[in-house]
Order: sequence, then C-alpha cells, then structure tokens
Amino acid sequence: MSDLPPNGNPDDPDDRPDPLYPLDSFEEIIEAETHRDPDLAVIEAGSRTLRTQGGPPESDVPARPEDPEVAQALREVEGELATRWGETKLEPSLDRVAALMDVLGEPQRAYPSIHITGTNGKTSTARMIEALLGAFELRTGRYTSPHVQSVTERISLDGAPVSAERFVETYRDIAPYVEMVDARQEHRLSFFEVLTGMAYAAFADAPVDAAVVEVGMGGSWDATNVIDAGVAVVMPIDLDHTDRLGTTPAEIATEKAGIIKPDATVVMAQQPVDAAQVLLRKAVEAGATVAREGLEFGVVARQVAVGGQQVTLRGLGGEYPEVYLPLHGAHQAHNAAVALAAVEAFFGVGAQRAEQLDIGTVRKAFAAVASPGRLEVVRRSPTVVLDAAHNPAGARAAAGAIGEAFQFSRLIGVVGASGDKNVRGLLEAFEPVFAEVVVTQNSSHRAMDADELAGIAVEVFGEDRVQVEPRLPDALEAAITLAEEEGEFTGAGVLVTGSVITVGEARLLLGKG
Repeated sequence: MSDLPPNGNPDDPDDRPDPLYPLDSFEEIIEAETHRDPDLAVIEAGSRTLRTQGGPPESDVPARPEDPEVAQALREVEGELATRWGETKLEPSLDRVAALMDVLGEPQRAYPSIHITGTNGKTSTARMIEALLGAFELRTGRYTSPHVQSVTERISLDGAPVSAERFVETYRDIAPYVEMVDARQEHRLSFFEVLTGMAYAAFADAPVDAAVVEVGMGGSWDATNVIDAGVAVVMPIDLDHTDRLGTTPAEIATEKAGIIKPDATVVMAQQPVDAAQVLLRKAVEAGATVAREGLEFGVVARQVAVGGQQVTLRGLGGEYPEVYLPLHGAHQAHNAAVALAAVEAFFGVGAQRAEQLDIGTVRKAFAAVASPGRLEVVRRSPTVVLDAAHNPAGARAAAGAIGEAFQFSRLIGVVGASGDKNVRGLLEAFEPVFAEVVVTQNSSHRAMDADELAGIAVEVFGEDRVQVEPRLPDALEAAITLAEEEGEFTGAGVLVTGSVITVGEARLLLGKG
C-alpha cells in the first residue's frame, strides 16, 4: 500500500492511490490534529479519509456531518470535551454529576429508567431493550458507551443516534451550568460526567417515555447512578477493570450492585456464585424483587439461522417461541433473554400482570436489532468480521460464536488491544480459533505498543503464527492477504478484535462509516 503524497506519478502503478485507502493516510490526518484528544481525532480522520467511498450513513453509526458548519461545530464540542478528564481517569464520587443534575432541574427524574451494569453484553442488551420498548410504541432514550465511531452514537432517541446538530445544541444548552458546577468543585466535571448530563437533559427535552442507561464503569459511583431506575439489569460479571473495581467477581459485584435501588426489580443474568450472593444480599437490603436467568427466565432453545439465530425464550410471563435474532452467538441469545425480562419487568409482567407481552411485537422488535462491532460482517471474499471483545470473557464468547456461525476453514486474527487490559487472557481465549494472528495497534494513546503485544502473542501462539504490523491499515491488508492465500472458495476469514477503538477504526477503513 502506497504512502506517497498526492504529487506521486499517477502513471506509475506503484504511485497510484490504493483503492481501499485514499492518498491522505490515516496517520497523516491524525498527526495534523495533535491538539485534539487522540480518540476523538481518529474518528474525524477516518471519516474524512473514506468520504469518497461513502454512501448514506447507517442509522446506528453516523458519519461526520456533510454540512461544513455543523461539522466544525461538532469538532469544537469534541475539542472542549477532550480538555476534560478522560474516561480512564476516575474519582469515585457522584458529587459533581449530582450538582450538575441539581442546577439542570433534575432532568433524570422526568422519565422512568432501566439501568444496566455488568462486565460484558451491556450495549447489545441496551439496544435490544430499546427495540422492544420502541416496538410497544414508547419513545425511548438510550445512553451507551463507549462509541464505535462517533461520539454522537452514545445518545440515542427513538432508536437512532441524535444528529450532530442536536448533540451540539444539547452541549451548548448545558454548558453554562457545567461551568457553574466546575467553579464550585475541587475537580471539573469529567468527559463522561458532561456526556451523562447531556444525555439526561436530551431525554427530558425530547421528552422520552423511558430511558435505557448503560453504566460507564462499575455502578455505585458511576456518573449514571444519579437515576433511580425501577429496573436494574446486571449482566454477567467477570474480571475487568480490576485496578478500580476489585480482583474477584464478588468484589466487582459489590460495586455494580450500587445501581439496585429500593423497591426496584433486579434482572440478573447468569452470574458466578460469589457475585450472585453479593447481588442477592443487596437486593434483600433494598427490598428489591429479583428475576434470575435460569430460574425465573432464560433461553429455552436456540438454533443457528441465516444471519443470526432462532430462539425460544422463557420470560416472566410465559414462553416466546420462534424469535429471530439477527445476531450471532449463544451470548446474544442470553442477552435477548435478559432484555425481554427487563422489558417485562418494566411493564409489570410477573408482578402486577400475569399475561405475557404480545408475541408478534416481541418478534418484530428482536428481528430489527443491530449491534455494530459485535460479530459484524463488513466485507466478503474473504469475509471480514469485527468484534469489540476486549477482555477474556468477551473473547471466549466471540471465539465460540464465530466457530458456530461462520465455520471458517481458516481464521486470521487482527488484534489491537489497550495496554490496561488482560491481553494475555484475551489472546489465550482466541488461540484455539486463530490459525495466525496479526498484531497491531490503534491510534488511541491507551493502545498497547504493537511490539509489546507481539511479545505476548508469541508466547501464546508461537513465533510462526504471529505477524507484526504496527499500522492498522497494513494489518488489515496483511490479514486479508493471508486469508486469500487459500483461494477464493476455501472459506478463510478475518476477525478484527481486541478493542472497541480498533474495531471502530477498522470499520471506517473498510468503508462502514
């Protein structure tokens, strides 16, 4: 792939622009914006690099605004947000965000909420809950993190990310109040705290009938935890963010149990025993009602189908057969069971009502679910799949699902991970399914150096199965070349994984944004 500047010789085959990557390289554009937060700069860089390949943006992953004035306004907001504490710098306190809610008039109390915590599966489950509520004609707001490509993805209304114009308008509306809180606190509001304030304000302004809110990290002191959600959802708990949340499932569960409020309904996915004990104890203390996967609800049956799977779910009100879910893997079927139970609980099924939800509406909702970057196919011949697994538990789920859903004859991995993650555990989870792995790094300041990652990969895979390509575009090209070596009809594929940021960048490079 050529790195030549635009004045290269167009008649020389070696000087022609690569059809997949335009002349301005990913790194060149990022380098030109070094004054911005790297995570935000890379979003803009990728979109600009691939604009010529565009097409209408997908509703769930918006492209950069076409209007130059709107694009500039969004860049200014991103730049202002980037001056604040990032999401990896935390102080365990709700004081600042509570003060912001106070001066904004407590917008988070203007609508009922479903609050979601856990280690893996939160975003996919939030999307399913949102789809179900929308199918029952409720106006929804959804707040999730992190984003795949654009920061505007984090705040959704009626199943679609807010427009860039609305995102900017919401920020400008609350900015004076943010400054008031900043002036009174020891530390300024963080990036995530301001976004949380924006989401809650946007939901109240819409107004929404229900908010679906994913925690950023933990639970008790997560900025989202200024809501009093009537339904608290706890996805499977595993080891992640151990430096902040604890080193055992029980310790992590103690923090995540903080979203359980008095008299709420707690919808619990399957949990390690010690984590379940902590959650049940907290529910008793709060006088909450508990619905447990495998007891009060669960997956009755599932089978692989074209583009996803067919499932039968048991909810709080009865059985829901022949539900098509256009997502791959057993873990997504379990996410669907949790989402269904959460929505049933929201409507009072199992408590005030004995009957189940309308099966036709449930089927329609699940059939329309999408979850970008979760075993998402972005190219064929060879097939390239993206999955945002970034910890061992997520990697194990993805590894099992890709074998079931795709049945590749040979799978090449492209892995770019963050330096603060259990990278060895992630690689060990993928080792049985990757024939070879191309290690790389994304453009985030949190990315693990490619050579350091390669050292760990060699210990897990052996030297012969590891290739190092520090630039993600080169890593993609190398993996696709390896997959193509077996011929067009041999069924080799590529899985890009290791980080949400890696997946987001790859998605842009492969024309999906």
